[in-house]
Amino acid sequence: MLVQDRVLPEHAGSTKSPRSPRAAPGSDRRHPRPFAKSLDFSNWAADHSSKLLLLLFAVASVAAVFLLRGAGPDAAALLCLDRSASRSAAGPAKLPYPDVAWSKIPPLAIASAAPFASFRAERWIVVSVSSPPTAALAALTRVKGWQLLAVGNSHTPAGWDLKGAIFLSLDLQAQLGYRSVDFLPYASHVRKTAGYLFAIQHGAKLIFDADDRAEVPGNDLGKHFDVDLGSGIANHPVLLQYSHADPNRTVVNPYVHFGQRSVWPRGLPLDKVGEVAHEAFYTEIFSGRQFIQQGLSDGLPDVDAVFYFTRKPPTAPFDLRFDPEAPKVALPQGMMAPVNSFNTLFHAQAFWGLMMPVSVSSMAADVIRGYWAQRILWEIGGYVAFYPPTIYRKDHVQAYPFAEEKDLHVNVGRLIKFLNEWRSNKQSLFEKILDLSYAMAEEGFWMEQDVRLTAAWLQDLLAAGYRQPRLMSLEIDRQRATIGEGDMKEFVPKKLPSVHLGVDEIGTVNYEIGNLIKWRKNFGNVVLIMHVSGPVDRVALEWRLLYGRIFKTVIILAEHSNAELAVERCPLSHAYKYLPKVFARYGGADGFLFLQDHMILNYWNLLQADKEKLWITDKIAHSWVTIPLESNKEEWFVKQGAMVKQVVGSSPVHFQSKYKESMGEDKIVFCGSELFYVPRQFVEDFGDLVGLVGNLDLHHKIAVPMFFLAMDSPQNFDSEALAGTVFKTNLAANETFSSIYTAQSPAVFPVKVMNEIDFIKVIRLMSKGDPLLMELV
Repeated sequence: MLVQDRVLPEHAGSTKSPRSPRAAPGSDRRHPRPFAKSLDFSNWAADHSSKLLLLLFAVASVAAVFLLRGAGPDAAALLCLDRSASRSAAGPAKLPYPDVAWSKIPPLAIASAAPFASFRAERWIVVSVSSPPTAALAALTRVKGWQLLAVGNSHTPAGWDLKGAIFLSLDLQAQLGYRSVDFLPYASHVRKTAGYLFAIQHGAKLIFDADDRAEVPGNDLGKHFDVDLGSGIANHPVLLQYSHADPNRTVVNPYVHFGQRSVWPRGLPLDKVGEVAHEAFYTEIFSGRQFIQQGLSDGLPDVDAVFYFTRKPPTAPFDLRFDPEAPKVALPQGMMAPVNSFNTLFHAQAFWGLMMPVSVSSMAADVIRGYWAQRILWEIGGYVAFYPPTIYRKDHVQAYPFAEEKDLHVNVGRLIKFLNEWRSNKQSLFEKILDLSYAMAEEGFWMEQDVRLTAAWLQDLLAAGYRQPRLMSLEIDRQRATIGEGDMKEFVPKKLPSVHLGVDEIGTVNYEIGNLIKWRKNFGNVVLIMHVSGPVDRVALEWRLLYGRIFKTVIILAEHSNAELAVERCPLSHAYKYLPKVFARYGGADGFLFLQDHMILNYWNLLQADKEKLWITDKIAHSWVTIPLESNKEEWFVKQGAMVKQVVGSSPVHFQSKYKESMGEDKIVFCGSELFYVPRQFVEDFGDLVGLVGNLDLHHKIAVPMFFLAMDSPQNFDSEALAGTVFKTNLAANETFSSIYTAQSPAVFPVKVMNEIDFIKVIRLMSKGDPLLMELV
């Protein structure tokens, strides 16, 4: 796997079972039981048998009274109480807010008989282990001045042992007395949370959150990170900082700064992948408050599955390099970047930010934690800084499914916006942290169990002796200082060899990236609305990746909704009726492009299309067909024609006259409507026509061409925009999509994409027009 040895929860029948005083042996649960007690029901029942009999008699009596009163026509209603109905009558259920008595949390002493009770260290390396000790782990035990702590889970082999390392087995974790342990899934790397607390309780002032394959060059973390922040400005030089000149810029790709423009970190919103230009200028900030320090990794950097699948042949390992001489760079308040759990140094002031959520997918936990922690960091005047390569990670060529990252690609952009807008009037840091966790659960970024975990985690920190830092005022709420010419610092990153479609980066990549910027500039304010017929859990993220690089946003519609993947329910037969809802969301968009997933859009061939005009496939045989109504023997067309006449007949003069001038009244147009474009000036007209259709069962393939003919005359369409489309209604026995595809046409039909493999095949073909996509050889 790419980031750590992260695995899915165990299947039933697993033999791993911790002996925990808080949980029954073998209970591999994800949900906590914070008040679980040891209870033998048979013994209790024997001791209270008389009370049980009285209770049962009372219940039976009450039930009899209700049944007698209900005898009659509505008696059965008593047997059909709808829980959801009763809940809706009372309004939506509100999440309970944890009630924590912060001043009454008793200290958690370390039992003298506990393993490592007397051991203390200030610098810790914490890793999760799911396999036997490796050479890389053995090397981490030799990092100068640091103690390695290995945290086990239910996949860790029995008898795990490594000289120089402290190993926390599941049994030992259960004995530590931490409230948080009850919330941690057994088969997951997020059990590192227990390890963080163990290190803090045993004297930690620095925690290096690491991967079990990390190799530290020179075995000296102090050469790569700022491990001593000092006590004042004089102790450290200034750092470069991203400019805060643009308040709307809330996320950056730090890999560009370190020489890899076409690589992006796991957790970066995919619509930001195309932002590859170097910074116009930086500002500066005094060093000393970079409480979270994110290092880069040579070899296999922290990349998502999308990058991993599309940038090299399946069996070839990555071996990327970043510029070791590039200066470290800080992020100002209001700006974020992905922070991971395998190469990050946390100073004591940010230890509260180590907790990983348990209700999100495994590959999203540390990234969501990173954004959450960055936002709270602003409350104490701290910031995140990125450092040149601090480790080397070898690529084992073990990928993982796209679905493991669904919480990232679907929610991360919305999460960043939410975090920037969030404010709290709580009076202490821990109260603010809990307040934010609660707000994130209300917004659906994680679940109630993470709110309860946060409360338990903060109590554990206090019980372990951690002192919460003091609050400071937010800089983003102050008027930003004007950036003068003397404050502008320049740094132009090197252009290092990279991996593009299985080939090394050479001069042609500059041209390719220039094209990407040009396409984005042209379509960056156009919304793509895509109807997906394939299984959305297999392809929705991939479509967003492909087209999200180019368009303002990609709205995915399907026959069935999927909230986790932000897929909206919309039957294809009446898709046009849903479009005004999307139009209303993006009032500032230049226009809206509708696309069905069995047609591939070659966006690079549409740069000359007029975005002020309507586009549709009216010049393509078999896509746009005129159907006579008189003497037509097909009942479906006759009924559709009657509805068209009804809509046209009730339309205002401007719609009715334009339509009749083009079509008359004795024929209609049948168009597959796989691809069409509605510019901003016709959005209101389109919505009015949908309103005129109302509840009529007018089909999408009849309604859309009727709308176009009513909105404007065909001679005013930009018919040439899509005129070169390859459109095959039936492929011959010797034909495939590969054989009919050409990168020189604006679109190609038909294609069938049902899974990631189909998607990769399409990418291979499209890379002929957009080489930055992929080219597997």
